[in-house]
Amino acid sequence: METPPPPPPTDEQASDYPQKRFFRSRAHCNPLSHNDAAPYPRDPSALDWASLYPTRDADNGSNVAFLDVGCGFGGLAVALSTLAPSKLTLALEIRPKVAEFVRRRIESLRRQHPGQYDNVACLRYNAMLHLPNLLPKSSLEKIFFCFPDPHFKAKNHRRRIVSEPLLAEYAYVLKEGGLLYAITDVEELHKWHVARLDAHHCFEKIEIDDDDVYVNAITQETEEGKKVTRQGGHMQDGSKYAAVYKRVRFGGAVELWPE
Repeated sequence: METPPPPPPTDEQASDYPQKRFFRSRAHCNPLSHNDAAPYPRDPSALDWASLYPTRDADNGSNVAFLDVGCGFGGLAVALSTLAPSKLTLALEIRPKVAEFVRRRIESLRRQHPGQYDNVACLRYNAMLHLPNLLPKSSLEKIFFCFPDPHFKAKNHRRRIVSEPLLAEYAYVLKEGGLLYAITDVEELHKWHVARLDAHHCFEKIEIDDDDVYVNAITQETEEGKKVTRQGGHMQDGSKYAAVYKRVRFGGAVELWPE
C-alpha cells in the first residue's frame, strides 16, 4: 500500500531540485487493484488544464501532443519538452511518490530556466482506467510506453499496459497518422507487443529510423534505458527492443468511433 508523498525536504536535506532518495517507491504496482485513489475527470474539460500548463493553451487537452505512460522519474518527459518545445507533453505515473517527484522536478526546472519546461506536466493517473475521460478523441501525435512492467506470470498478463482492449483506447486518443512507441528490454514482452499491435486493425507497423530522435531519447533519457545501457545493452545488439506503430483508419465495414 502506497504511503502519501513526503513533505518537501528541508534546506539542509536537499536543494530546490528534488532528490530521489526522498521519493523512493516500489518498482511496480498492480494497476488493477484499488491503489490509484486519484480522482478521474468525467471528461477532458473537467480537468484543470490551466494549472498544468499555466503559460500555454492546453484547450481542454486537445493541444496535448505527446503522452508518456508510466513516466517513472520523468527522464523522457523532460527530454520531450526540449526536443519539441512547441508541443505539449503529458506524463502519467500511477505511483504517488514518483508522480510527486516528477511534478516537483518540473517545477524546479521551470524556476531554474524561466520560459522553458512550461510545455510538460505530470499527473498521477492509471492509464488503464478511463483514458478517454482524460484526453479527447484524435488528439495525440505520439504515445510512449517505455520499459513497462513485464508481468511475467501468465495470470498477470491482463495487467500489461499493451493489450487488445487497451489498444482500442490508445487508437481513440491518437490522431490518424499518430505513432505508438513500445520499448522494452524483455524480448518476450516485445513479442507480446508486436503480436497484439499486428493483430489490431487500427495500427500499422513502421520501420524504425536509426536516427529517430524519439527512440534515442527513450533509450538515453529514461532511467530504465540508462540502466540497460550501463549493463552493456544497446538497441543494436538486441538487448533493447523497439516497436513503432502508426495509427491508421479502420478499414472495416463499421468505423469504431463514428463522428
